[in-house]
Amino acid sequence: MCRTQAFMSLLLLGLKLPKAKGNCGFFESEKLCVCSLLEESETENVLECLQATTYELRGGNLEKFAMFSEMTPSPYIIDILQALEVRKLIFTDLVVPEIQLPGALEFVSHPPLLSEIEFVNCTFLRTAGRRYKDGPSLLQVSSLRFHKVTAESLADRRNDLTGLTRWLETLKNLTLTESQVTSIPCEISQVFTGLHFLDVSGNHFQDKSIRSSFCLGAFPALQVLKLHHNQLSSYDAACEAVVALSMLTHLDLSRNDFLPGFSPSSECTWPQTLRVLNLSSTGLEHVEWSLPPNLETLDLSANNIFTLDLSLPALKELYLSNNSLQAIPSVENLPHLEVLSVDQNQISHLPSQSLLQLRHLKVLKAGHNLYNCSCPYTQQLQDLASKLSLLADWPHDYTCQSPPHYEDSLVKDMPSSTLRCNQAPVGRGSVVVLLSSLHLALCLFLI
Repeated sequence: MCRTQAFMSLLLLGLKLPKAKGNCGFFESEKLCVCSLLEESETENVLECLQATTYELRGGNLEKFAMFSEMTPSPYIIDILQALEVRKLIFTDLVVPEIQLPGALEFVSHPPLLSEIEFVNCTFLRTAGRRYKDGPSLLQVSSLRFHKVTAESLADRRNDLTGLTRWLETLKNLTLTESQVTSIPCEISQVFTGLHFLDVSGNHFQDKSIRSSFCLGAFPALQVLKLHHNQLSSYDAACEAVVALSMLTHLDLSRNDFLPGFSPSSECTWPQTLRVLNLSSTGLEHVEWSLPPNLETLDLSANNIFTLDLSLPALKELYLSNNSLQAIPSVENLPHLEVLSVDQNQISHLPSQSLLQLRHLKVLKAGHNLYNCSCPYTQQLQDLASKLSLLADWPHDYTCQSPPHYEDSLVKDMPSSTLRCNQAPVGRGSVVVLLSSLHLALCLFLI
């Protein structure tokens, strides 16, 4: 209990700096302790945070704690910090002078279980010419996240990071989202030699800046790259940016506006390691170019695609929801398909025979289409529905759009007479026609 008191007092009071006050609350279900610098009350309820593994410091301007950057924890304080079970630190709604970061990083480097640090909605105030001192031992911190932060451009920040190079080389996960970032300088990108996960979604990367950010030697160990919701307009530029990432397995390019009618070059070759590609909400009208050959998951949903012909032998998941497809794409060259989503298109019927031949198909989502409930289409849907585990959104998302007298009816409620449409009964008129034909044949034979 004393150890927790000491940790939170140090965190809030900046090693007992004067006039520092705060108020803490403990959320047991999340093992989260939230402390606010804006609420001026003494930290008496800090004892509730005894079991917390995540600590969040929220609200306030840290400029008044400037001397904190020059202080070093004593051996006694270090012993206390090393006994804590804190795994994650979050700093929210703070004004943070960058001059304080070296001391702060040195201070939080001691809890042995600490692996994540986040800055959310923070403003960083830069001190020109200031470098981080050598020595912050943050090697156990593998995840660093910035979300909606404000800071000066990264353009000339290499010298600022000199003292942190040893840690940045071992960092595994970096998130820098919705922070108006336009690029990452090549010399900084090359520092992250051990990075596996990079999320720069919701920023202002463009075709030119994405090429320079992923220069030769940048992020050599990267496996997951998320460029969701930036300002990319060229499919080729995205391909060229990642071509040297020899370990890349997951690429998210969703919510970028690729120019309509573009004709991708055949010169760019995707990394052979790429298994997941997200191209949803990118304005695509067709896919007539080469895709990464070893893809296992492809997301093309929320585009303007009318037809599609794919040959991806390793593909397991294909997402085509909310397009303009009028028919199910051919699945002959997708032998390992397990999940297929084609809901919210303009499909009139499902080819049950070819779909049921997919031995690995587990989930088919095909609701909210323009189904024709004339025979034999209704029976084909019923055949698929008989495999109850296959149609994930059956029956409520499957309604008839034609013929008119069945419009808006559920396919499952179609009368049985419709389902027996392939059984052509022989009526009286048919018998007469049959006998007449036999008679004519016999006359011809006798002649």
